[in-house]
Amino acid sequence: MLSRGLLPAAVLLLITAVAGCATAPAAPHTAEPLAALKPVPDPKSRTGPSSAVLAQADISAPPPAQHLPVTVTDHQGTRVTVTDTSRVLAFDMAGTLAATVFGLGLGDRVVGRDVSTGFPAAQRLPLVTRNGHQLNAEAIMALRPTVILTDTTLGPWDVVLQLRDSGIPVVVLDPKRTMDNVGALVHDTAAALGVPEAGQRLSARLDEDIATKKAEITRLAPAEPARKLRVVFLYLRGQAGVYYLFGRGSGADSLITALGAVDVASEAGVEGMRPMTPEALVKARPDVILLMTKGLESVGGPDGLLQVPGVAQTPAGLHRRFVDMADSEILSFGPRTPGVLDALARALYAPGAGG
Repeated sequence: MLSRGLLPAAVLLLITAVAGCATAPAAPHTAEPLAALKPVPDPKSRTGPSSAVLAQADISAPPPAQHLPVTVTDHQGTRVTVTDTSRVLAFDMAGTLAATVFGLGLGDRVVGRDVSTGFPAAQRLPLVTRNGHQLNAEAIMALRPTVILTDTTLGPWDVVLQLRDSGIPVVVLDPKRTMDNVGALVHDTAAALGVPEAGQRLSARLDEDIATKKAEITRLAPAEPARKLRVVFLYLRGQAGVYYLFGRGSGADSLITALGAVDVASEAGVEGMRPMTPEALVKARPDVILLMTKGLESVGGPDGLLQVPGVAQTPAGLHRRFVDMADSEILSFGPRTPGVLDALARALYAPGAGG
């Protein structure tokens, strides 16, 4: 399995903010619960682009009971003792770790953010990354963190080692992002910050909410294999000519499966992420192309996406069936995962459903 910690360096540098306005119409917020929506008779007959929008974008929780000092063994087998969490930095490629710290009720301790941490409560925090996802040692040290949570998806790794050598406790967590390890990541984050009880509560709630959303989606998605939506996740950065399929082990596969659809990249044997070829895309026959909002913007919106080689020859291209979601949300796999499932299910199975 190719984890995000093993993505090609050129691709890591290209996962950056892309200027432009959203081009796909946003699925409206609705007070109608997902469970109350009527199942779509034939989701493959739907036409036109749509955007998945979280009903609640922000993250907050009451302050938890805390037990310090705490000593943990991190994902790399390093024993780390944390004595002070008054100034927390949590950064990774997906923005999951900072979101988890906020979800645990310690958001007021966070003093900086990575470019992927974009929810409202964190937006005004100073950036500790530059050129997208490159760690900036000077910016990090200037914030005087008392503990750092990270994984192996950001670099240069020498910066992480420099931070550790300076005496700052650095806890390296699992870089894997999937529907199956949301609770485990919450548990490990909570343990490192001395709030295990809050971690247990958040993990249990997320497990329950994710299970509930999956059950609701089962009502909306066709049960017969032949009628299930065939979905592909494309990572695009048009200005740089970067077009990737995300397949088995990328996290996109578990998301698509949880949405009651068929991940055509995994079906085709794509492991991790692989450069897209027009022939592979056409052969995969996706009914829906799922992608990040800035990726869609980078190719000029839905009209521009149809100019990407191979797209127009797919059922998704024929029906302009493109579903986008904010870059900082769609593959974050943290406290907002139930909301991501809810928003994407609406975009896939009931676009335009009002409350």
